[in-house]
Amino acid sequence: MKRILFLVLLGLMLSGFSTKAAEAGDRILGIWHTTDDKSQVEIFKEKDKYYAKILSLKEPNWPAGDVEGMAGKPKNDRGNPDPKLRGRPIVGMQFMNGFAYSGKNKWVNGTIYDPESGKTYKCKMTLSDDKHLEVRGFIGISMLGRTVVWTR
Repeated sequence: MKRILFLVLLGLMLSGFSTKAAEAGDRILGIWHTTDDKSQVEIFKEKDKYYAKILSLKEPNWPAGDVEGMAGKPKNDRGNPDPKLRGRPIVGMQFMNGFAYSGKNKWVNGTIYDPESGKTYKCKMTLSDDKHLEVRGFIGISMLGRTVVWTR
């Protein structure tokens, strides 16, 4: 009987811990402004993973004199290595995938797609305070990368 009571209490404690961890991980949810305010993105959660999509661009259309004749048209993913995806619009694109909250204001094991270059990088994020999110994209190991800071 004592063993059953112990297991029930342990289960309740662990479920409370995982709920608190999930709540802490959810601190990044919401709308962020990227570096130089080039775009607005939304970080959202599905099941236990975190993702982001582009909500708006500071310059949503291709500029006058565009080398590919797209002047004035909405920006698309023309740098994508997959020809089938080159026509998709940048606005609305999900470009960050699969982040897991690892504790201590860190999200790891995700990827970030750069629509300007058409490349996908490994990525991690660190919430330095409630208004600043450090986003680090890298190749291979984290030391070979670049960090940008987003603001709420």
